[in-house]
Amino acid sequence: MTTRISRRPLHKRAVGIVATVTAVVALSLTGVGAANAADRVTFADSVPTWATSANDAGAAPTDETFEGEIYLPLRDQQGAEALAKAVSSPVNLAFRKALTPNQWIKRFSPTQADSDSIVSFLKTAGLTITAVPASRQYVVFRGTAEQLGSIFGTSLHAFNYAGKQLVAPTTAPSLPTAVGTKVSGISIEQSRMLTKPDSIKQGDLGASGEPQLSRKAAAAPVIVTPCSHYSGEHTVTVPPAYNGQTQYSTFNCGYTPKQLRSAYGLDTLSKQGINGSGQTIAIIDAYASPSILSDVNTYSAANGEPGLTNSTYQQLVPKPSDFTDQALCQYPSGWQGEQTLDVESAHGIAPGARILYVGGTNCGGGLDVAMSKILDNKLATIVSNSYGNVGEAVPADVLQGEANLQIQAAGEGIGLYFSSGDNGDEVAALGYPSPDFPASSPWVTSVGGTSMGIDKNGKLAYETGWGDTFDQIVKDASGNLSYVQPLPGTRFVGGAGGGTSAVFAQPDYQKNVVPAALANGHRVSPDVAALADPYTGFQIGIRPIIDDDTLATGDFINETYGGTSLASPIVAAQIAIVQQSTHTSIGFANPTLYAVDRVLPKSFRDVLPLNPTQAVAYTSAISGNTYLVSFDQDTSLKTAKGYDNVTGLGGVSFSLLSLVASGRH
Repeated sequence: MTTRISRRPLHKRAVGIVATVTAVVALSLTGVGAANAADRVTFADSVPTWATSANDAGAAPTDETFEGEIYLPLRDQQGAEALAKAVSSPVNLAFRKALTPNQWIKRFSPTQADSDSIVSFLKTAGLTITAVPASRQYVVFRGTAEQLGSIFGTSLHAFNYAGKQLVAPTTAPSLPTAVGTKVSGISIEQSRMLTKPDSIKQGDLGASGEPQLSRKAAAAPVIVTPCSHYSGEHTVTVPPAYNGQTQYSTFNCGYTPKQLRSAYGLDTLSKQGINGSGQTIAIIDAYASPSILSDVNTYSAANGEPGLTNSTYQQLVPKPSDFTDQALCQYPSGWQGEQTLDVESAHGIAPGARILYVGGTNCGGGLDVAMSKILDNKLATIVSNSYGNVGEAVPADVLQGEANLQIQAAGEGIGLYFSSGDNGDEVAALGYPSPDFPASSPWVTSVGGTSMGIDKNGKLAYETGWGDTFDQIVKDASGNLSYVQPLPGTRFVGGAGGGTSAVFAQPDYQKNVVPAALANGHRVSPDVAALADPYTGFQIGIRPIIDDDTLATGDFINETYGGTSLASPIVAAQIAIVQQSTHTSIGFANPTLYAVDRVLPKSFRDVLPLNPTQAVAYTSAISGNTYLVSFDQDTSLKTAKGYDNVTGLGGVSFSLLSLVASGRH
């Protein structure tokens, strides 16, 4: 597989005359004569597509600092990709003969001298160095807009994009030739600050929200819909819906770990001690919950589950004083539920596994630093990442820098699992369909989402694609019930991300499996799927942050969550169980997953449209409005027989993953 990233038709290494006083000084201090100060390397592919004059909102603020990141090229890009492909491919003699971190760094990483020269240049220019990983693949730094503009030969402005104001250069950044030739990309823009948790709390009804009934109680519901602890526990009568059906189960209270293990066929294994013991599941998010251990252990005790101990939980997190870019990144409180969901669901599926949580200082370069801590020391072979950008609107140079980290992971035999997103095809946010990055990368396993019914015996009652559309049920003066709109309604409130990449070429492993009409020569995501629907969701326990400045928390509460942020740790935890039982490290799973599908397609639990359409009744605690929630209504993304862009190859199971681990297919 070759990582081909589409780029603009501009010569990346064009030499421009953009000398500044700062550059002259910096060049002199790095041993380059001032006479050559006009020689600069320009990085046209480091400008985001949304940084246009139409979106320009004026000069960037002068009273704050901004994060930047410089990416260095691998010493042997083709060799690194070939190695990552070889050790991940079941038909290659090098299958699972991964390199150690030291071997990978020695063979492929940028040289220490090149890294040092860039760090020296940035320090001399007055910037603050935030991080340089052991792999030396990037340098993270901070500076004011004036500093960054002067050093990189451009100016920084604010741009309106995706409902926010993001800072970016107005022209292509550049560097003096002495250092520019050692660099593959520059990020002095805030594309990645749109990275967000891929979780949805039950009751979050999309961008339009619900009417806030200030100082008033919620309206009396037209139908009382107590939540159900299992599918069908409570049913209510609604206006005739699919095939004339009038009886529907109410929404889920939130499945427990025991119910999920049962539905996924893991309960018997758990009783036999096959529970992820001896495996480490790494989880990456931004920031850190101040109450995570007490939350998990309170929750576990209430559900009859083992708690976390010093031997089963470790975290590598920044000090709160080191948190940056909190407003853009949705604050620590915006990520606390994500971390809690990730840890509690992974622990619930694989209670014997060790969990390593690594928190980033923000949702940009901080996530890279968190990833590198794991990769550069091989702290785990399974890494769950429940976050994503809005689409792929990230500069091409940045995408390549990120992909190189993923190539390192594959070369070291580490599997990266990324949630595919929660906003379907992203048309509402972007105006055009797009999968979310990093899940769209060909070097990661993208996890899509399903809606799942679990019956009172803990068995799977139904499973279909996650895509929730609401239609309000109202009552007229005569007491007759009806829907506001023809079913399923038009209010889309969340669904699995996926679709065809605009920047990544189709990897070899997807050929002849993903329908050509979907792929059109490009990578399509997701790869597999698991439970993600918040209305058939997972119950968590949390003491929510009530003050982002002090990180003070409130009382312990239970909430119900979903999103592909739930699906990703579910799959990661199942991988841990399989690795324990087979004494095998799976590594980057995609080549084997698709190879299995070619030979034994029935190994996957194919997630299909249901006839009639499955739905549940839900009443909002905020407004008192009652809705019929129709499943498998995921924007332009559709479930289908075989591979589809909502659930990928389908649902995974212990028997399937054991086959993947064994390499027999």
